[in-house]
Amino acid sequence: MAAAVACGAALAALTAGPAQAQAPGQRAPHWELKDSGTPDVRFRGLAAVGRETAWVAGTQGTVLRTTDGGKSWRNVSPPGASELQFRDVEAFDARRAVVLAIGEGEASRVYRTDDGGATWTESFRNTDARAFYDCLTFFDRRHGLAMSDPVDGKFRILSTSDGGRSWKVLPNDGMPAALDGEAGFAASGQCLVISGARDVWLATGGGAHARVLHSADRGLNWTATDTPIPAGDPARGVFALAFRDRAHGLAVGGDYRADQPSPRAAATTGDGGRTWRTAATPPPAYRSGVAWLPHSRTAALAVGPTGTDLTTDAGRTWRTVDTGSYDTVDCTADLGCWAAGEKGRVARLEN
Repeated sequence: MAAAVACGAALAALTAGPAQAQAPGQRAPHWELKDSGTPDVRFRGLAAVGRETAWVAGTQGTVLRTTDGGKSWRNVSPPGASELQFRDVEAFDARRAVVLAIGEGEASRVYRTDDGGATWTESFRNTDARAFYDCLTFFDRRHGLAMSDPVDGKFRILSTSDGGRSWKVLPNDGMPAALDGEAGFAASGQCLVISGARDVWLATGGGAHARVLHSADRGLNWTATDTPIPAGDPARGVFALAFRDRAHGLAVGGDYRADQPSPRAAATTGDGGRTWRTAATPPPAYRSGVAWLPHSRTAALAVGPTGTDLTTDAGRTWRTVDTGSYDTVDCTADLGCWAAGEKGRVARLEN
C-alpha cells in the first residue's frame, strides 16, 4: 500500500501544472533504471502485471521476468529460441504469459508458459512465407488476436479462445483491402490494442496514408480510417496505439530513421477511431510506444529512442520529461508504469 501511495504521489506530481511546482528538495518523478543484466538485448515487448511484476521480451530470444519490482530478473527464455526476435509479450499474471516472435515465414511464432517461464509450449508457427506477424493482444485470459502484414492484399488476423494454447486464422471477408506498401510496425507490441471485451484497433504505415483499422467484433469485421500522421514511406506511419475506453485513443509514430524528422507524430480520437486529429503540440521526434497513466482521463506517456513525453490534456499537447531511450511503455491499475528498450534498458516510474 505504501508503494502505491508513493507512486500515486509521483504521478500526481508528474502531471502537475506550473502552479504546482516541486517543493525544494523534492525529487521529480522519473524513470529509474532496473539492471536487467542483458546489455546486448533490445526489449520491444513489455507486459506490466503490476508494480512488482513485469515481463520483457526482446532480441536473441530473450524473455525476462521480475516479481520484486525490478530488483532482480529471472531469465525465462524459451529453450532453443536464441535466433528469434521477440517483439510482444502479453502476461496474465506472474506465471502465465504469451510471447510473439516476428519475422518472415517460420520465424513468426507464439509461445505460452503457465509456470513463470520454467517451461514453454510453442502454440503457433507460421508456415506461410507471405505472412509476417507483428503484434498480439488479449481481451481477457482466454480470447486474443495476433496480426500479420497483408497476405493476398489484406491484413491477416489470428485468433485464440483458449489463452493462446491454440490459434486459427480468421476469415478475411470483413477486412478492407490494404494500401500498396501498407504494413504494421513490430516496434513496441502496440500496433494491435484492445479496450473492453470486443473492440480492437490495428495501426499501419508504409502506404500512402497511415491508417487505424477498428473492429467491434473481435477481429471479424473492420473499418479503416486515415490519420494525419505522415506515411508514404516504409519507415513512416502509426507505430503505437492506446485506448483508455472505447472512444478515447492516442496514436503515436513518425519516421523511425534517426536522421529524418517526424512532424505530426501524434494524433487523438474521441469517437473510437472514426476520426483523428493532429496533436497541437506533438512529441518532437519519432515515438514507438504510448500508454495512458493509471486512473487518469487526460494523462499519458509516449516513448521513443530520444525520450519520453507527457500529455496532461488527453494528447492535445506533449512535453518532453526524459531523454532516455525506450521503445515501449505499459502501466497498470496499481499505479505501476514500466518502460523498456535498447541495451537491456528496463525502468519503472519512481518518485
